[in-house]
Amino acid sequence: MRRLAAAAILALLGTAAYAQNNPAAPVPAKELFGRAAQPAPMAARSIGFYSKGCLAGAQALPVNGPNWQVMRLSRNRNWGHPDLVAFLERFSAKVPQVSGWQGILVGDMAQPRGGPMLTGHASHQIGLDADIWLTPSPGRELTREEREKLSASMMVRADRKDIDPANWRPDTWKVIRAAAVEPRVERIFVNAAIKKALCREATGDRSFLAKVRPYWGHDYHMHIRLTCPASSPDCRPQEAPPTGDGCGSELDWWFTDAVLHPKPEKEPSKPKPPLTLADLPDACAAVLDAR
Repeated sequence: MRRLAAAAILALLGTAAYAQNNPAAPVPAKELFGRAAQPAPMAARSIGFYSKGCLAGAQALPVNGPNWQVMRLSRNRNWGHPDLVAFLERFSAKVPQVSGWQGILVGDMAQPRGGPMLTGHASHQIGLDADIWLTPSPGRELTREEREKLSASMMVRADRKDIDPANWRPDTWKVIRAAAVEPRVERIFVNAAIKKALCREATGDRSFLAKVRPYWGHDYHMHIRLTCPASSPDCRPQEAPPTGDGCGSELDWWFTDAVLHPKPEKEPSKPKPPLTLADLPDACAAVLDAR
C-alpha cells in the first residue's frame, strides 16, 4: 500500500520535486528514471559520472542502420548523447572494412533520460556507454521477436581461462581495435579471457590495448565508453587508464585461483542501498521533471 501511495504522490506532485523534498521516504532513482519513456527536451548534456548521473537532450540510435541493428527493443535503452550515436554510426561503418562482419548488434546504451536503470548496469547513466555484442550481425534484418530472444554467443571458455574457440572469430580483435583507436573512446571493458586473446592475437600497433580493460562479466560483449563531451561541463571524466598494454602480471592476476574460485565470505556483505535522486547531481532533478 505504501508503494502504491508513493506512486500516486509522484504522479500528482512531480517526480523530482517529491523525491528531493521527502528524504524520509526516498524513492530509488532507478524507479524515477526507469519509467521515463521520452528524453528531456533540453540541450544535450551528460551530467555527472558514468555510474552516478543523468542525460539531457538524449538522441535515439535508430533500431536499424546500414551496418547495425539494435537488440532488446523492449528495454528502450537505445538512447545516448548525440556524440555516442554519431560514434556508433561511424564505428559500425568501419567494421565491415576491417573484418568479415557485415555489421554490429547493439545492446544497451542508456535510458531516455539516463540515470540508474531498473535492472542491470551500474553505469550507462550519462549516455556515453554502449554494449556491442561480439556476435556479428547476421546479414539480414532480425524480427522484433528475434531481437528479444536471440542470445549473444559466449566468448569465454568453461574454465574461464581463455576464449571459447567455437565462438571466437579470428577477426574479432580487429573489430575491438577499430573501436579502441577512435580518439573519443575512453575505455573498452571485456572479460579477462577476451583481453588475453587480444594480447595474443593483436599485430602491428598494439597501443590500442591500453584502452581495453578486463572486468568482471562482459563475457558476450564489449562495453565501449566515450570521454566527456566538451559541451558537457557537468560531466565528470574517469581517470586515464594505466600506461602499457595491460598484458603482463596485471592480467595474470585475473586467472589466479583466488579470482576464478573465490572463497565464500564468512558473513555476507549487506547490499548497498539504491541510489536516490539526492545522490545524483542537482541538475538531474530538472532533467527528470522537464516536459
